[in-house]
Parts: sequence; structure tokens; C-alpha cells
Amino acid sequence: MSSRLLTDERQPLLPPHEQRQQADSERSSSSSDTLLPEEVENQIPDGSKLNLRLAWSLLVDAIPVILSYTLQNSIQATSVLVAGRLGPEELATSAFSVMLAFVTGWCIALGGTTALDTLGSQAFTGGHRTDLSIHLQRCIVLLLILFIPVGVVWFFIEPLLLALGQPASLSAGVQRFLRVLVLGAPGYIGFESLKKYLQCQGIMGASTLVLCIMAPVNLFLNIELIHHTSLGILGSPAALSITYSLCFLLLIIVTVRSPTHQRNGTWGGVEFRTVFQPRGCLSFLQLALPGILMVGTEWAAFEIVALAAGRLGELSLAAQSVIMTTDQILNTIPFGIGVAASTRVGNLIGTRSAVGAKHAAHASAFVSVVVGTIVMIVMMACKDVFGYIFSDDTDVVGLVSRVMPLVASFQVADGLAGSCGGVLRGQGRQHLGAFFNIIAYYVLALPLGITLAFHPKTHLGLQGLWIGQVVALFIVGFSEYAVVWVGTDWEQEVIKGIQRNEEEAKRRSIQLSSE
Repeated sequence: MSSRLLTDERQPLLPPHEQRQQADSERSSSSSDTLLPEEVENQIPDGSKLNLRLAWSLLVDAIPVILSYTLQNSIQATSVLVAGRLGPEELATSAFSVMLAFVTGWCIALGGTTALDTLGSQAFTGGHRTDLSIHLQRCIVLLLILFIPVGVVWFFIEPLLLALGQPASLSAGVQRFLRVLVLGAPGYIGFESLKKYLQCQGIMGASTLVLCIMAPVNLFLNIELIHHTSLGILGSPAALSITYSLCFLLLIIVTVRSPTHQRNGTWGGVEFRTVFQPRGCLSFLQLALPGILMVGTEWAAFEIVALAAGRLGELSLAAQSVIMTTDQILNTIPFGIGVAASTRVGNLIGTRSAVGAKHAAHASAFVSVVVGTIVMIVMMACKDVFGYIFSDDTDVVGLVSRVMPLVASFQVADGLAGSCGGVLRGQGRQHLGAFFNIIAYYVLALPLGITLAFHPKTHLGLQGLWIGQVVALFIVGFSEYAVVWVGTDWEQEVIKGIQRNEEEAKRRSIQLSSE
């Protein structure tokens, strides 16, 4: 099998969607041997031109993904803002509930679907395209099962919050909020899974289109249910649940009607017996569970910083709200680049192109560094006036300007963490991302930040908390880049990809023969 990789210098380095436009689609969908025709190979540029072309193509793929996650974040933000018009208690309840939903529930969808970054993207170009639909069905079913204990916790979370020292009114309100939000979990998980299914095929803009349609619908639902019905604050989770469900249904319609999806031939029908095959489920969970840890540990760390900032007083909490809102928006950029990178790397591993996957990995790191540098420069240039976007209070603006250089300083590292994390997901090494996050945030950064913020000898306040986050992101970013740069045997990753595809195909053939 490894001798097959000797032809890698002639393997496709172009983006998969460009390969499909130039190569014969029937040949590529029916055979695992996906070498480009000779006339196409001769058109592939060399050296720096190739890297720049890959970098530009990755950025183009990342833009709709960035917009998609920005719109998705805006749906939650809209819900909090509309509910907040009822009063400060309702604002606290909705904001706290949405935060808990992200950290404990939605990270199962966002983290668990990273298994599709590996299995789906490699299957799509590895000669077994209809296996992608099996991975999709398995993803939805298993993530719904994983969510069940989370849903139970949501239903009875009030005693837990009280034990953690939260006010009684807030604890009761959060429990009522989350009990309604449980209804939106199937829609959220289904939407995220189907979105990844399409991204594995290079269809990046479908979810963006759906969210562009649903964002104003979500605003309307929130206003109507919260302010014009007897639901009150519970209209917020009801609106979110309806929005998530409609997003999933609308994305199904877009997928069915997509000419590109029809040409790709990835849907093999509903196959429950194959989906529930034990070894296939185990293989999926071996990637999904570390993916959940990879996403959840980072999100939880930032939420812990937000909770710690609340103990520093109203001024620090206000400045923290400004900075966290800004960081959540900016984080969609490296996250989008990471999604594009995971798809590209997985696709190229599926085509057995070790050289192509390596080039794509380095191109994604290059894009993230360039974009991160630009963002850093802009943030530094406007740090003294940026706070006025959110507040007229000069004390808040002043504290934001003092903390903003710290946030700006980790943009390059955050970009590397996003892009290289995507590369690791494309390879199927989510466990490394989870490991780096746990060490960087929970062993080093959070203890350091909390000590700097609250210790009498330092008492750096909000700046101390963010110094810890800067340390964490630099550790994660450069550690993951080191793994991609020197810790990856790309030919071995291709062999692993071939084995994954062959194992799934074998399981499917055994299932078919038994029927």
C-alpha cells in the first residue's frame, strides 16, 4: 500500500472542487484511484504559485463558513438582547442560559461533528462517496444519544446551580429556560451535522444561505413570543427552538435541490442497519468524543474567565462583556479557516495525495497568520476608541483600551490554533487538540490568570485574567503548528485514511451480503 504513495508528486494539489470541474466525475466517483488526467496535472503550478493559489482558495472557502458562524452567533445574541428588554433579571437569565447551552449542550454538536471532518471528507474523495451519507446518519443518531444525559441535567439543573452559589431566582429561571430549549436540540444537532456533510463536499455556502433567511425570522419570533404572548422570558428558548428546527428543515430542502449535491452522488439512502453497526459507531465515537473535548474545553475556559470577571466588580464585568463579544466575533475567522482546512486536508488524504495534504496544511497556517496579523494591527490602531461602540462610560472605554492589546496580541496564535486544529481534524487527530487545550487552559492559563487577577501582590484584575488566555492560546497555537510542521508523517496519514475508507466499505458490503 505504501508503494502507491510513491506517485504523490503527481497527485492532485488543486482544491477538490477544481479537480471535480476538470476531471471526469464518473471516474472519480467510482474508483479509489483518483489521479488527475495528464493534461490536468500539467496545469498544476509549482512552488510559491501553488502555495499562493491554495492559500487563496482556502480563504475563499473560509469566507462563507465565517459568515455562517457569525450569523449563527447572532441568533443567540438576538435572543438575549430581545429578552433583556424585559428587565435586568430576564437579561441575566437568558445570557446565563445561552452560555450554559453552549458549554454543556451545543458543544456536543459542534465538537461531535468534527468526526465528519475526518471520515466524511476522506470518504468523499476516497472512492466511497455514498459512505458519506452513512457517516451523516450515524453522526445525527449518536450525537442525539450523547445529548440525552445533557438534556436530563438541563431539566434538573436548579439544585446544581444553587450548590454552585448562584442566586435562587436565577437558578430557577435558568432551569425553566433550558427545559424549553431542549426542544431545539434535535434541530441544532441535525443542522450542524448536515452542514458538515455539505462542507465535506466543498459546498460551503448552503448553511450561510439558510442562516441569512432565518436570522430575520429569528428576530421576529423572539419579538413576538417574548413581548406579545404570555410566554415572556420563555418565549426566548421557544423562538430559538423553532429557529433551529427550521434551519435544519430548510437546509434539507437546499441540499435536496442542490445541483452540486446531486452531481456528487453522496446520498446512498437511509441505511439504519449499517449506521448502527457497532464497529462503525465505535470508530465514529473515537473521533467525536475528543472533538467534543477539543471544542468544549476552550469554550468553557473563556466562560470561566467571564464568571471570574464578574467577581471583580461592575466596571470589569462591563469591559469583559465588550471584549468577549468582540472576541466571539473575531473567533469566527480562525474557526472558518479551520473548517476549510479540515475539509481540504481530508479531501486530499482521501485522494491519497500526501504532498497535496501537506501543502494545504501549510497554506492554511499561512492564511491564518496573515489574517491574524491584519486583525491585530486593526485592533491596536483603534484600541483607545473601540469601547465607545458599546458604551459611553469613559471608565469602561479606558479599561477596554488597556486590555485590548492583550486580546490583539493573541490573534496570530488564535489563527494558528484554528487552522492547525482544522488540519488535525482532517487527519483524525482530534485527541491532540483536546490534550493541548486541557494542558494550556486548565493546568496553566486559568490558574495563572486567576492568580494574577486576584492575588494581593499582583491584583491585575481583568488584565490578569486575559494574560492567562494569551498564554493558553500561544501554547495551543504553536503546539498544534509544531505537530503539523514536524510531527506529521503525511504518507502514514494517507495510509490511515485508506484504511478508514476500506473498513467502512467492508462493513457495508458485509451488511449488504447478510441481507
